[in-house]
Amino acid sequence: MKNEIKNGFMANLPISVSVFTYGAVLGIICTSKGISFLQLALMNIFIFAGSAQFLIVDMLSNPINISIIIWSALLINLRYFLIGASLNEFFRNSSLKKKAFIMHFVTDESWAITMSKKDENLSVYFLLGGGLCIFIVWFLGTLSGYYFGEFISNPKLFGLDFAFLALFTAIITSMYKTKNDLVIYLFTAFIAVIFEKIIPNMSYIIISALSGSFLYVYLNKRSCNE
Repeated sequence: MKNEIKNGFMANLPISVSVFTYGAVLGIICTSKGISFLQLALMNIFIFAGSAQFLIVDMLSNPINISIIIWSALLINLRYFLIGASLNEFFRNSSLKKKAFIMHFVTDESWAITMSKKDENLSVYFLLGGGLCIFIVWFLGTLSGYYFGEFISNPKLFGLDFAFLALFTAIITSMYKTKNDLVIYLFTAFIAVIFEKIIPNMSYIIISALSGSFLYVYLNKRSCNE
């Protein structure tokens, strides 16, 4: 178990630079919005969802009903239902408490790294190790941004706004194995672009993710039948 956690931690360490940078940006924004570090720390511990935290911080600084904030955060994180479903094999012999604990630390990055190595017969503790790595680095990033962000007046000048785009481009590239993967990537991106123009909120992310998932299932079933 300890070795699996360590291996998962180390496997996610290379991408932690981007995670740290993104966390620092959140810390900087919290400072400018008047969010206390205690509030930021509690969000890191109990929410631990980068995109949702950015949304919450932005909404907290505006006179918006709390129910709208909660609904918007849940909407953004609906993709974790898909992530959880894809990890069913890893959690097959796990208790409900263990599933809940480990899933709290699952991130897009740790999930992607784990799925890219799923042929290596990894256990759920590898996933946990990756999640803990991202959690620690994210917390340190937000801490640094909150207290030292005053030295960075404009994050875009340093390319910090591009950090996560570069990160996920690298992850998606590493997960590419067959022509079907390319078809799924392009199809999902196409759906996202189309619905982003039609739907006024973040629902297009869920729609494109579901569409890509259904296409993945269809293509894999067709490959098995050939």
